[in-house]
Amino acid sequence: MNKRTYAGIPEQYSKIETSKVVLIPVPYDGTSTWQKGADKGPEAFLEASENMELYDIETDSEVYKNGVFLADPVTENSSPETMVAEVHNITKSYIQKNKFVTLFGGEHSISIGSIRAFNECFDNLTVVQIDAHADLRKEYEGSKCNHACAVYEASQNTNLIQVGIRSMDAIEKTVMDEDKVFFAHEMAQDDYWMDNAIDLMTNNVFLTIDLDAFDPSIMPSTGTPEPGGLLWYETLEFLQKVFKEKNVVGFDIVELCPNKDEKSSDFLAAKLYYKMLSYKFANTEIDEYDNIDGYKEPNHKSTKFEDEDYDY
Repeated sequence: MNKRTYAGIPEQYSKIETSKVVLIPVPYDGTSTWQKGADKGPEAFLEASENMELYDIETDSEVYKNGVFLADPVTENSSPETMVAEVHNITKSYIQKNKFVTLFGGEHSISIGSIRAFNECFDNLTVVQIDAHADLRKEYEGSKCNHACAVYEASQNTNLIQVGIRSMDAIEKTVMDEDKVFFAHEMAQDDYWMDNAIDLMTNNVFLTIDLDAFDPSIMPSTGTPEPGGLLWYETLEFLQKVFKEKNVVGFDIVELCPNKDEKSSDFLAAKLYYKMLSYKFANTEIDEYDNIDGYKEPNHKSTKFEDEDYDY
């Protein structure tokens, strides 16, 4: 039996040796506190991806030809801490293979592990969190690896910029850097928020996107929907600017909580992922056989690894 590939792409574009991109599914939902089901998110995302057109009109590209390797899912779920450790180790192992590493959750606690790996591998990292919730608790329900703590560690160890925030606990204000927070109600009145956010970023950027950042009118299938969220084209405009102006080193997407009667959310998640890859590789020339006959190094820069191909 042939191994499943991302979006059903031909096998020649899905091999680890020739793929520039790695996709790690993390079907974890151990700490969510309202609607359960984020562990079903990766499967719903992959199924929707298999029904998606692979030509992107906006960038006039077929980004899958850069190669997308679908890794085995991270299934460690004995505790939030062990899951985070496993995500960290696996993510770092693929970064060290010089891949553009992406993850799809699962709940937002998976990002503790992915951000930790990227921060160890790239200098002066900015984490851009696009989310409805601040996720800045140091500990919640007895664990520092709870979904409510998703970016606390990033707030202490990276340049954290938060976008779309419209729900939080008062205790989170004690650790929040409000100069780097773009609250949803202020964004609605600010024509310059995108440029202002980008001005705060360092060159190396990791994106973590909680799908509840989107307005429930276009993304109802998430565990904790909040009114007043982002819409599709403004989000793409912001992402395109970030990819164009900064060196996006990787990203994760989390908190798809699929509903069997509502498939548009699954498809939005699938399209968002593919759009982000398209923006990353938009200016990469792809010969039809680039990733069949020979491996071409991805353009990762400024890592902490001792490799002559990197700029320091």
